[in-house]
Amino acid sequence: LERLARHRSSVLGLVPGTVQPSQKAFETAVWHALSQLDPTRPVYIESESKKVGNVAVPVALMDTVRASPCITINLPMPHRIQLLMQDYPHFVVDPAFFAQRLEALTQLRGKQQVTHWQTQLAQGAMEEVVGELLTLHYDPIYLASIERNFAQSKQGPRFELADASPEQFERVAEGILGLVSTQN
Repeated sequence: LERLARHRSSVLGLVPGTVQPSQKAFETAVWHALSQLDPTRPVYIESESKKVGNVAVPVALMDTVRASPCITINLPMPHRIQLLMQDYPHFVVDPAFFAQRLEALTQLRGKQQVTHWQTQLAQGAMEEVVGELLTLHYDPIYLASIERNFAQSKQGPRFELADASPEQFERVAEGILGLVSTQN
């Protein structure tokens, strides 16, 4: 959905140099992508909000996603920080752009907190800012949203990654595939 919406879905999800599609073009792309899927195979999707940047996920798809079984995958904080820094390289190479984008959080987190993060970025404390954004902003918001919108989130299996290595992701993928094969 994020690829089709050309947005990373959060307040900081704007991808530099990328224009989002119109709502109609997004829905057409979603329809096309869904029509290419094998209906006999499960589809895995990251928990997503109704909006991905300026476009909305079609209501029927959102309702289906939110009613589906859930899997939780946890990664220790230091590895989450590193993974996010890899996934958002535009912020790493341009901390001033990152600081400017943080302005969007002023209403939710307050001017003092946003200024603190901006000062940290100016001092080269990128990892600390990413960690604080996770613990003070994103984790609480996402947890509340998941509990409110994903009815099966507490019953689903949980997987713990030791780190962000390909081997750890492969181990979890095998565990998830094992769940699917026991359900068939």
